[in-house]
Amino acid sequence: MKLFQCTNCKNTVVFENHTCVNCGYFLGYSSYYNQIVALDPKLSQWNLTDLGNKTYTYCKNHVHNVCNWLVEETKHSKFCLACSLNRTIPHLLNEENMDKWSHIELAKHRLIYQLLRFRLPVVSKIADKQRGLCFDFLAKEDLPEEAKDIKTGHAEGVITLLISEADPVVREQIKKQMSERYRTLLGHFRHEVGHYFWDRLIRDNSSALEKFRNTFGNETQSYAGSLENYYKNGPQANWQSCFISKYASSHPWEDWAETWSHYLHLIDVLETAYNFGIQTDPKITAQDNLKMNASFDPYKESSFKSFMDTGIPLLYALNSMNRSMGENDLYPFIISNPVKRKLEFIHNLLKGI
Repeated sequence: MKLFQCTNCKNTVVFENHTCVNCGYFLGYSSYYNQIVALDPKLSQWNLTDLGNKTYTYCKNHVHNVCNWLVEETKHSKFCLACSLNRTIPHLLNEENMDKWSHIELAKHRLIYQLLRFRLPVVSKIADKQRGLCFDFLAKEDLPEEAKDIKTGHAEGVITLLISEADPVVREQIKKQMSERYRTLLGHFRHEVGHYFWDRLIRDNSSALEKFRNTFGNETQSYAGSLENYYKNGPQANWQSCFISKYASSHPWEDWAETWSHYLHLIDVLETAYNFGIQTDPKITAQDNLKMNASFDPYKESSFKSFMDTGIPLLYALNSMNRSMGENDLYPFIISNPVKRKLEFIHNLLKGI
């Protein structure tokens, strides 16, 4: 994630900040300009020279303290781009629901930030029913009996997330039940939106589809049958040699979505390292000494080799830092050569190479 500064006092602020703790000014994020600006707290709308000399207000969801994005006053919608994608939100009179929704929105806004940095199409289903994107955030207890078995997933541009996933205790329990090494809200969003962009970027593109099949396999094999086999018999033998996760071995679509989410993980970590100016020069004598310099913006970098040569040592360093604090590895995955080829496919697809 990019580092931001308060434009009033130059204090360092982060993407989710609503107020500068140093000067007390409100903070608002412009998704168009990718900039956070300071806002006079005595006003409720602001004419901002830094943002095209236009008048802005907060997104309507700011009243719930879940969004700090700005909306042009002349726009028809009172919701920002990220919040306009919500089709269903939980009942907010329930305090627990409100807390869960807050965590969900933090993760979703980071997702949308990243999609916009890639210049990917982010359009609500309200504007484009056929190809648009929307989110349903559901509480299982509020669902009718016939829908009680609904799960987090994607279907035709609708991403469904059970809000119980925002409870860290529940999420940890499911993680253990599923024998997973990683499970986060942001990870869910990145995985499910991967399915959506498979439809947008590959399904109807014959050239991309052929390359996909050469890299991930033939997706026309029974999806339901593949998942049934996975849950009954477990992952493919020696899955770590070819897949980023156990679940990725279940079907080419899931391999794509899992690898896509990991590509987004790596891009985000690299952007953060770039903004912090992180360099490493390990005190070891081996020839391959894990030296790295996050000297480039990964959204603008076309070289996959630079991406991997920097990303792998960075992840190794982050894992070592976590262990120093008595925590598990931050990134508990092995990136094998077949996985690198899959990541490179996604890299080239997004870079238009």
